[in-house]
Amino acid sequence: MAIGERIHFFRLLRGMTQKYLGTAVGFPERSADVRLAQYETGSRKPKADLTAALAQVLDVSPQALDVPDIDSQIGLMHTLFTLEDVYGLTVSEADGEVCLKVNKDKGKKAYELLQMLYAWKEQADKLSAGEISKDDYDRWRYYYPKYDTTQLWAKVPSQELSDTLVEAFQDKLKKDE
Repeated sequence: MAIGERIHFFRLLRGMTQKYLGTAVGFPERSADVRLAQYETGSRKPKADLTAALAQVLDVSPQALDVPDIDSQIGLMHTLFTLEDVYGLTVSEADGEVCLKVNKDKGKKAYELLQMLYAWKEQADKLSAGEISKDDYDRWRYYYPKYDTTQLWAKVPSQELSDTLVEAFQDKLKKDE
C-alpha cells in the first residue's frame, strides 16, 4: 500500500476531512483539501518532514504511513500492520508458537491472499516431502505467480510490495554469495 493510500486510510479512520488534515499540517485553508488529495492519490509524495507532521496529526508513527521497509524490523512490523488493515492478517498463538492468520471474512482481498498462502503452503509441503527440489521451490517462489498451478491470478495484491520483496531477496542473495 502506497503512502497516499495509508494517509487516506488513517484520515478516514480518524474521521477527518481532507481540509481538516491539510490545515492541521499547515496548508492554507483555501487549498488544504486539494493539496492533501494530491498526496492521497499519489500525484505528489510527501517529504520526510510532512510525513512526520501528517503522522503526528493522525496519531500514528511515521513508519505507519511510509512505504513498507522490510529491511528493518520496525519497518517489517509496520508492513505486517498494513497487511492486517488491508487483508485481515491477524496474530495468534497455536501450539506455543506465534502464528499469522488471514481472516477470509475481511473481504475479497483477504480471501485471495489466503488462496495464495495455501498455494505457497502446498509448495512448501512438497519440498518437505521431497516431491520437489529446493531449486524447484525457489523457482516457484521467485517467479510467483508464473509457476503457480493452483489458481489463475490476473494481478498480485500490490506490485509495489512485490517489487520491494524481490529487491530484498536479491540483496540478501548477493550478501550470501
